Amino acid sequence: MSSLPEIFSPEGPLARAISGYRVRDQQVDMAERIAAAIQGCSVFIAEAGTGTGKTFAYLVPALQSGGKVIVSTGTKTLQDQLFNKDLPMVRDALKAPVKIALLKGRANYVCPYHLQHAIADGRFLTREDAADARRISLFAKTTQSGDKAECIEVSENSPVWGHATSTRDNCLGQECPDYKECFVMQARREAMAADLVVVNHHLFFADVMLRDEGMAELLPACNTVIFDEAHQLPEVATLFFGDSISTAQVLDLARDARAEGLTSARDCLALPEASKKLEKAAKDLRLAVGIDSGRFSYGQLQEKPEFEPALKALEEEVTAFAALLETQAERAEGLEKCWQRATEMDQRLTAWQQVSDLGYVRWAEAFTHSLQLNSTPLDVAEIFRKQMGGHPRAWIFTSATLAVQGKFHHYCAELGLGEPDSACWHSPFDYDTQAILYVPLGMPDPNAWNYTDTVVDAAWPAVKAAKGGAFFLCTSLRAMRRTHELLKAKLEDENIDMPLLVQGEGSKNDLLQRFRHHGNSILVGSQSFWEGVDVRGEALSLVVIDKIPFAPPDDPVLSARIEQMKREGRNAFMEYQLPRAVINVKQGAGRLIRDENDKGVLMMCDPRLISKPYGRRVWQSLPPMKRTRELQVVLDFFANR
Repeated sequence: MSSLPEIFSPEGPLARAISGYRVRDQQVDMAERIAAAIQGCSVFIAEAGTGTGKTFAYLVPALQSGGKVIVSTGTKTLQDQLFNKDLPMVRDALKAPVKIALLKGRANYVCPYHLQHAIADGRFLTREDAADARRISLFAKTTQSGDKAECIEVSENSPVWGHATSTRDNCLGQECPDYKECFVMQARREAMAADLVVVNHHLFFADVMLRDEGMAELLPACNTVIFDEAHQLPEVATLFFGDSISTAQVLDLARDARAEGLTSARDCLALPEASKKLEKAAKDLRLAVGIDSGRFSYGQLQEKPEFEPALKALEEEVTAFAALLETQAERAEGLEKCWQRATEMDQRLTAWQQVSDLGYVRWAEAFTHSLQLNSTPLDVAEIFRKQMGGHPRAWIFTSATLAVQGKFHHYCAELGLGEPDSACWHSPFDYDTQAILYVPLGMPDPNAWNYTDTVVDAAWPAVKAAKGGAFFLCTSLRAMRRTHELLKAKLEDENIDMPLLVQGEGSKNDLLQRFRHHGNSILVGSQSFWEGVDVRGEALSLVVIDKIPFAPPDDPVLSARIEQMKREGRNAFMEYQLPRAVINVKQGAGRLIRDENDKGVLMMCDPRLISKPYGRRVWQSLPPMKRTRELQVVLDFFANR
């Protein structure tokens, strides 16, 4: 076993094995602090700026620790990159005899049983869906892992995946005829046998709460948990520590019960009829909140005259359906499973209507075809702290964006971490010469009716000077659509040939590939492009942020949190809304400079950055770039690069 400075040295195993490797003091320092935390089974929080090499800084001590390690990432994309690229590279360089495994939630693995049933029932109505089903069927016969990410012929958004995978509700478990070949079980067995398992935050929390994704067996044996992209944890934890029930689950139950009835209870003529009534009640509840998608507080729902009666009607149908299924349950495993699901659904609908705990907020989210009823905890600190109790192990939290002005108070309070050991390493990049922070003069109030038009007008000269290679990061979908429309008109008016891409025109990966390929594109995006995007070189040299990304105050969970903090005599804006916005700005800004040769301009259009006292907290949390309010400085910067 070599020491960490030796491993990271210019003559060390990493330098020998990895082309372009260079020693970074921050990386070695971070690796040593993480190794010490693993050794001492303690909690450690590490913010490491872009280019620090934080992935290697935690992988090396993790591979050397000799215990069982879980690494949890923010997204499945990052999970795949870690497992397929970074981990094998470091493991091979260190010649570490460590067994690694990848574990995702069950919705990522093909379920041959459900796929064959769906094909046999003729569930695929369009030609495209039927073709996708055949492709997945072929894939299931040749794949080792069953992971849908490897089935590149079928889009990850294809509706067929819903029929080709199992859910916690409809999995037959050991009763399944395909149980021995089950990809989910195989992935779990491999994870149990591995020394280091790569998961993602959604899986981690879904499992901590539901004990269903194979983590429940993993955690007790594990000595170290490392969260990468740890800034996402409060959000994900809030999602999973609550409870929810959706009309989509009801429709799935009706469909599955009907199919099971055709196979095992053809003589029960009441079943098809009851399943149709159940479907109608679920669809009526969705329609009761109006056609628009969006989030509604419980108060807003009560104001809709059709909501309460529709909810009552759905509850009655679910109760009746559960009673009918109980009479058929012993005829087949599938029918028994449907009866259990209906009973649980009945309990959840009742529970949602009776939430009286002040620590929870009731709200609903309407999607195009479904309505989800949620009860969400206002504070996850206590629940999360409980999860960290029990068996002594190291907990490492790392991201490029966790601190506000170098302090972790906000983050630690949200997750109930107390005052653990922590450290901040700044990026090794020379921001002073590589980047400029530009806040244009004369911008109107961000709530002004013509604000987005002014943003595009102000940014247009910079876009032309940069010759494309621009990201517009918008804080709302409405602003995103308007920005796209205005840019399209400008490109046409001036007859400029720059490819214009907008979020939603394809998958995120597909858009990024096109953006990199063109080299002079403009990409307009909202939430999903603020983080986890890595474009190096001149393909991206201008990032325009329209506003400081405060969460919309009418969001039911946020407004309930603000109310609660006010009741406790606390300042919700300074303690909660502003720190979250600062972390989001840091994420967006982090798209600009990705290596030591990148040069670029970060354009923050929001005048509150200068005019409001809290604006200083925002820009002081950003990397140390040159600052300007003069357009000419930006034009000269691009002319001279």
